[in-house]
Amino acid sequence: MLESLIQKKSIKNLRRILSKSYAISEKNIRMQLRFKYSLLVGYITPIISIIMPFFIFGKIFNYNPNLGPWNAQNYIVFLFISYNLLLMSSIITGIPHRLNEEKFWKTLPGLMVAPFNRFYLLIGYFISEFFVVCIPFFIIYIILLFIWPITFGTAITILIIYISIALIFSGIGLIIGVFAISNENVWGFLRFGISVILLMSCITYPFEIFPESIQSLIKINPIYYIIDIIRLLWIENNVLYTFSTHLPHIAVLLMGLIIFPLVGVTLFNYVYKKLGISGY
Repeated sequence: MLESLIQKKSIKNLRRILSKSYAISEKNIRMQLRFKYSLLVGYITPIISIIMPFFIFGKIFNYNPNLGPWNAQNYIVFLFISYNLLLMSSIITGIPHRLNEEKFWKTLPGLMVAPFNRFYLLIGYFISEFFVVCIPFFIIYIILLFIWPITFGTAITILIIYISIALIFSGIGLIIGVFAISNENVWGFLRFGISVILLMSCITYPFEIFPESIQSLIKINPIYYIIDIIRLLWIENNVLYTFSTHLPHIAVLLMGLIIFPLVGVTLFNYVYKKLGISGY
């Protein structure tokens, strides 16, 4: 009897989480779909970011056939994954902009005053931000599967890790987002900081191209390990081998999947209670 009651309560809580998260994500998706040109620019911008590496390494591989695990044949894998990672990284900047828009339209106080768990906010933004990039994301993902085939198990594992990265980036976006509504000066500083961190995570250029002094900094950047594991999985095409030979990558990914969402929600609650909404 007790187990039945617990099960019913768990199902009820799950439905409430899904219902409230869906309401948030639906509203955000509708808002973003109103500005179709902005969406299109968001899809094109990552292409511009990978054009320069494409030409640079086309020349480099003429003189140096290998750069770490990369060569003229498999570098297309690096670039295609770069595009999808750049799409994912837009979640980090997208969530603060959504919250800032809520502040501008004065709809944020009503949302925050209501009995509202911030995890609903995190999940709602995660769903909506991933949804708006899913079409170009899956197009690139499927094209790369044809260009550089991998096993079904590897493909599913990579897809799960992409979704995990989207959730990690949502947590980071929520951390930055609370300052978008509470202190825009700090928001500007954090935007600059996250740009440097992403630059030092080897999204568009491989680790081996950087001088040793910069490589030392990259090695302490958790985002580097989180995104590098996708490329390693794709070119090695052996999930068990990649996981067993790159344990730090897996450890950082799993810790990031727990830490960033939790810190995002906790910090959002703390800063919002301390500073509230500013800038009206």
